[in-house]
Amino acid sequence: MTWHVAEEDLRAYARGELAPPSLWSADTHLTACAQCRARLAGATEPAVLDAGWERLDAELDAPRPGPFERVLLRLGVADHTARLLTATPVLRRSWLLAVLSLLMMTVLVVRVADTPGLFLALAPLLPLAGVALSFGPSLDPTFEMAVVAPLHGFRLLMIRTVAVLTTGLVCNGLATLALPGYGLSALAWLLPALALTATGLALSARLGPVLAPALVGGGWLALLLVATTRADGHTPVPFTAAGQSAAAGLAALATVLLVQSRDRFDTGRAGHFAGGDLP
Repeated sequence: MTWHVAEEDLRAYARGELAPPSLWSADTHLTACAQCRARLAGATEPAVLDAGWERLDAELDAPRPGPFERVLLRLGVADHTARLLTATPVLRRSWLLAVLSLLMMTVLVVRVADTPGLFLALAPLLPLAGVALSFGPSLDPTFEMAVVAPLHGFRLLMIRTVAVLTTGLVCNGLATLALPGYGLSALAWLLPALALTATGLALSARLGPVLAPALVGGGWLALLLVATTRADGHTPVPFTAAGQSAAAGLAALATVLLVQSRDRFDTGRAGHFAGGDLP
């Protein structure tokens, strides 16, 4: 080495005050000069070094946002909201692939056996199951983060429900496109899906995020069994105009009840909704 970093520049470098182009020269020189690196270590206060290492550790340990999370951040969504939304368990690749595979097999059976009732019975259950798998300490790996998040419990519920419901409706909609021969009747799952999801959410405040959807899903299957038995070759009642109107009314009523019980979800995150007991 024919030159070394000047003492004044070295101290300015240690304080982070050295400006280009001297900064660039010092950076290049320090990578190759052990003597100047030793002088830099002596010129740097221990507290400054410790603070620098802490910042570096924090930067290295910080979780890296995924593509979907980066899109949400660019759209102006708060970072904690984006993280909670993208961490929703049922939005993972394994869940989506399982749902799409199930829908594809169902569509294949419907096209071969000409039994549209199978698809109409299954499709409303998928959004309900997705919502059920999005909450609770035993189901959600980010439950602790959700508990301490600066969000009203009801708002968190709605954020994840909208994400799950949108994903489920899109998947069901794509499957419906594979059944063009049934016309608008292939969309008869939509209103029951909204009704089942809203009812499951409304009951979750009291029965918990697992029991409530399980009871609602079981009730839907029982209703279909009875309706199919009594249909005698005709369209089952849930998929007629009267049944669709009833589903719309149930969805609206359940939504009202859900809003009225919104405060219970804050208590529920630490109590019954999370698997404990409400006072």
